[in-house]
Amino acid sequence: MMKRILALATIALLTNVNSIFAQQEAMYTQYMFNTLAVNPAYAGSRNVISATALLRKQWSGMDGAPKTSTFTIDAPIHNKKVGLGLQLFKDKVGIVSNSGAVATYAYRIRMAEASLAFGIQGSLSQYRADYTSVMLTEDGVGDDPAFSNNVNKTFLNFGAGVYYNSDKFYVGLSSPQLMPNVLPSYNNNTSQSKLNRQYFHLFLMSGYVVSLSEDFALKPSVLVKAVQGAPIEGDFNANLWIKNAFSIGAQYRTNANISGLVEIQATPQIRFGYAYDHSITNIKRYSHEIMLRYEFGLERNKVLTPRYF
Repeated sequence: MMKRILALATIALLTNVNSIFAQQEAMYTQYMFNTLAVNPAYAGSRNVISATALLRKQWSGMDGAPKTSTFTIDAPIHNKKVGLGLQLFKDKVGIVSNSGAVATYAYRIRMAEASLAFGIQGSLSQYRADYTSVMLTEDGVGDDPAFSNNVNKTFLNFGAGVYYNSDKFYVGLSSPQLMPNVLPSYNNNTSQSKLNRQYFHLFLMSGYVVSLSEDFALKPSVLVKAVQGAPIEGDFNANLWIKNAFSIGAQYRTNANISGLVEIQATPQIRFGYAYDHSITNIKRYSHEIMLRYEFGLERNKVLTPRYF
């Protein structure tokens, strides 16, 4: 019964999205360690080949709850003036899934102790909605034309961003999708629902590292998300780094969600992260997010210094 209720609720949301405004970009609690998924200008900014995998499971314990997985890899080339990146992703909510790939190009202007980058990206995604799998009755017997056809459509989109960073500060502005893609309706001939630019996404992010002592550093960061037709949402985060090896932090999201974060720099090349999200609304739900990053030294026997961004 719960599966059927959730599926029907998902369908109601998708087929009435013209009057309901929702986030369509995947959200990450550890966005500061998965920046390429938010801003294409980030590509190559770590000055090494960097690969990051992230798995997010929302609303644990609920059938059909959102699941997001992403893999990103980026590297600097041409004397670190250009950054190239690739992102693979998959989102699944109930009977609906969206998967694809994003290719990124960034041009970096090197400064004495910082860099300014401009980035663009192109994405190809596959949207699927398995309407025929919905059980309309308890015994599975029933016939409704609205659920007689599945949806399978490919989308092409583009995004852009700008990113400024030094060793202890960063600020970026980006819009991952600039084209007004159109989703087909459940029966492919009634009212259609539009994604972006009607639901235009704009991301503003910034972070800074405050050295407290030789062994301790505080790293506050913020991500502001503006979506046309929806309230502005913000993530406010603070992490305490201990000897550049271990970090513990907390985050508050303005949609009534709080999070705890743990980061471990296991080696100069390997970083592990975990985030636990908990809703503080009357509808109690929680989410888990796991991150793993590996960085490849570009020079033989090169020792990498752990980086904050």
